[in-house]
Amino acid sequence: MSRRGAGRGAAFILGPVLALSVCASSVAAAPAPSRAVVTWAASADRMGDDVSDRSHRLIVHTSTGGRDLRIRLSNAFGDRPLTFGAVWAGVQDSGAQVADASNRQLTFGGSHSVTLAPGEFRYSDPLPGRVKAQSNLVISLYVQSAGGPATGHGMALQTSYSAAGNHASEQAADAYTEQSGSWLYLDAVTVEAAPGTGAVATLGDSITDGWQSTTDKNRRWPDYLARRLQSSADSTVRGVANEGISGNKVLADGAGQSALKRLDRDVLSQSGVRTVVVFEGINDIKSHSAVTAAGLIAGYREIIARAHTAGKCVVGATVLPYRGWYEWTPAEEAIREEVNEFVRTSGEFDAVADFDRMLRSPYDAERMLPTFDGGDHLHPNDKGMQAMADSVDLTSLECDRLTPGG
Repeated sequence: MSRRGAGRGAAFILGPVLALSVCASSVAAAPAPSRAVVTWAASADRMGDDVSDRSHRLIVHTSTGGRDLRIRLSNAFGDRPLTFGAVWAGVQDSGAQVADASNRQLTFGGSHSVTLAPGEFRYSDPLPGRVKAQSNLVISLYVQSAGGPATGHGMALQTSYSAAGNHASEQAADAYTEQSGSWLYLDAVTVEAAPGTGAVATLGDSITDGWQSTTDKNRRWPDYLARRLQSSADSTVRGVANEGISGNKVLADGAGQSALKRLDRDVLSQSGVRTVVVFEGINDIKSHSAVTAAGLIAGYREIIARAHTAGKCVVGATVLPYRGWYEWTPAEEAIREEVNEFVRTSGEFDAVADFDRMLRSPYDAERMLPTFDGGDHLHPNDKGMQAMADSVDLTSLECDRLTPGG
């Protein structure tokens, strides 16, 4: 454990390790450091109207561990300046309660407050101390001044909390009497990881977002993948950024901006991302909007090209079967099968995650196996989520595109 700066600052606990370090306020603002790796993320979307003079206590679950936590705040969908009067980070005890001695104030360019222009996102300064892998963090935001459209992530499948007034610094949960199933303003958390550590971003829709998995249990398939990566002695990819949006499409806006529009912000800008898993297309296919296999494949090709230009590898995931869902038709099933054939055999992806083959029934390839079915014949349950994650070849995430365009 590093003891640089011992005696000059307060003890900071994120997880069970105690680190003595300089005060966060003495650290100058800087771009994300070269060893920064995303440990948690959620895709930004428009979330109704902003409200001033309000605290939000957001619960997020880390993937990889490391030092020097930073958060990224977003006003991506705002149409006016957004001011945070205070931002704090700690470890969850239970509910909205912060664990003893863990709550610490974050700064932005040395200041305790920060104003984001419309469309802007910004990282905090590093907060010295250690962050434990697979831990629940509490990010407390005091929104001092706001108005117009809010930015956040609608379907968190994680309980967070809110309260009127400024309660960001409080350890106690007493003020946080309101619960929320969404994350507001926060779209990434990073840590400075061990040399050579990378991350994977999962670009997807409601299945990646975790619908039909158990709330507050971190049983989305990217969560299961993160646990596999942490326990693998051979993997250098440890961070996982879940960039799923329920209802999202590759080609068209609707539930969130299309995958093509949000790729740069939600995926390619995330620190340390080495590989992108593309698991989208089912909403394009079942939308009855005359989407063709050729059109969807063209969308995949654009994602591949842009990710390769950014130096990332791309894993293509096959589209799951969904016969029994009310929108299923034979014509759209034919599109799904043609798209999956491209994913499996074209060689244009760097690797393939064959989720379709993993979850489909051996007796009817157009349907999900009942043991994996969340009940609506489209979304997997917890067992299905784990089966998907277990089917990913971890070596396929070890991208060797060392330079953009490589």
